[in-house]
Amino acid sequence: MELDELIQGCITENRSCQQALFNRFANRMMTLCIRYCGNREDAQDVLQEGFIKLFDHIGDFRNQGPFEGWIRRIFVNTSLAHLRKSHVKYENASLDEVTAEPEDPSLIDHYAAQELLELVAELPAGYRIVFNLFALEGYSHKEIAGLLKITEATSRTQFFKARKALRAKLSHKEVTAL
Repeated sequence: MELDELIQGCITENRSCQQALFNRFANRMMTLCIRYCGNREDAQDVLQEGFIKLFDHIGDFRNQGPFEGWIRRIFVNTSLAHLRKSHVKYENASLDEVTAEPEDPSLIDHYAAQELLELVAELPAGYRIVFNLFALEGYSHKEIAGLLKITEATSRTQFFKARKALRAKLSHKEVTAL
C-alpha cells in the first residue's frame, strides 16, 4: 500500500492502515527512542506514546516535507518530554571551557555505525541528548537550547563534552583492540 493511502486510512482510524504504518516505521523510531532514552524499557514506552500521538495528530500532516521527517519530530519531542520527566541534568559551563581539539577522523573510520551508536548510548544523558539532537537530527544549538530549556552555551558545552567522551572511548577501544 502506498504511503499516501496509509496516511488517509490512519486519518479515518482504519486499524489495518495504522498497523501497516506502525510496521513500516516502528524499527526506525525504536532506534531513535533508544538513542535518546539510553535503554530499551524506556524506549518502548516512548515508542508507544509516540505512535499514540502520531495517530491522534496524523490529520495535521500537510505534505510540506517528508512524512518520515514529520514522524521523527514527533518521536524526538516525545523522547525529550519523557526525559524531562526523569529530570536529566545538564552541566552548565561557559564557552571558555570549550576549546577546539583537533579531530582524528581515523578513529571513526574503523567503526561501524552500530558500534558508534552503542558508544553514544553509554554517554551520560545530557551529553547523549544534545549529541543526538545536534549531530544526528541536525538541530542548531539555539534550537536545542529552546527545546531543552537550557542556554545555548550549555548546549555547545554538552556537545563538546560528548565528542570528547566519544573520542576517549574510541581511543580506548583502539588500544584494547591491539
